[in-house]
Amino acid sequence: MKNDNVLHLKSKKFAIRIINTFKYLQSTKKEFVLSKQILRSGTAIGALIKESEFAQSKKDFLNKLYIALKEANETQYWLELLFETEYITKIEFDSLSNDCVELLKLLISITKKLKENLSK
Repeated sequence: MKNDNVLHLKSKKFAIRIINTFKYLQSTKKEFVLSKQILRSGTAIGALIKESEFAQSKKDFLNKLYIALKEANETQYWLELLFETEYITKIEFDSLSNDCVELLKLLISITKKLKENLSK
């Protein structure tokens, strides 16, 4: 995977947004539990994608991306909770959620194709 890879760039940009959301939630909203959860899962997506660049095999590569997919799904859950408990606004939720869903779709597509290729 190259550094200029779309998935890598989008996941890193998303991680930066999550870090900024974490700082906002802690400093402005004084929310310390959910913010820590979303920080962990939201930054793990890009870290796993980056880690997959040096996978030991195609199967290991696929496994790292599956875990990134699970982290993206978990992040979506934390976003929903933050919105439904009024820690973030609808505009903030929609913006972050759209980015998260985009990562989910990319990861689903990539993992599906990789799994099909490994099955051949």
